Amino acid sequence: MPKEQTYNIPIRYRKMENLHIVFWLLKDISWCMGWKTLGIVMVIPTLIIAIVISWRTRQYMSELCHNVAITVWIAANSYWMISEFFHFDTMIVYDSITYKYLSIIPFGIGILLLGYYYLVWKPTHKHVDEKM
Repeated sequence: MPKEQTYNIPIRYRKMENLHIVFWLLKDISWCMGWKTLGIVMVIPTLIIAIVISWRTRQYMSELCHNVAITVWIAANSYWMISEFFHFDTMIVYDSITYKYLSIIPFGIGILLLGYYYLVWKPTHKHVDEKM
């Protein structure tokens, strides 16, 4: 029986990922509660840690794609939050498109990236070790 591959995360990376969740939750709770200052401040560490996690996992295509998708999700979500905080979310950009809808751009980038991974990269690299 072949030995199953494992993916180990150093404890200092895992601690940073757990802290990332705290920042992310504080950002979203602040959004929900209308706490502008805390919500906007929490965007910075949440986004920075997401970028660092993406960078640290770049040698694994699966991890890289998922972590970059999370990073653009946080960016989209943060833009949406800020647009609501400063009341430009309902302003018209063009026709019936409001500024809030511009968050679909980074959301879409995340979906396209995961689509590429699952529909193109993974099926064409079955024989390749997950590590790039």
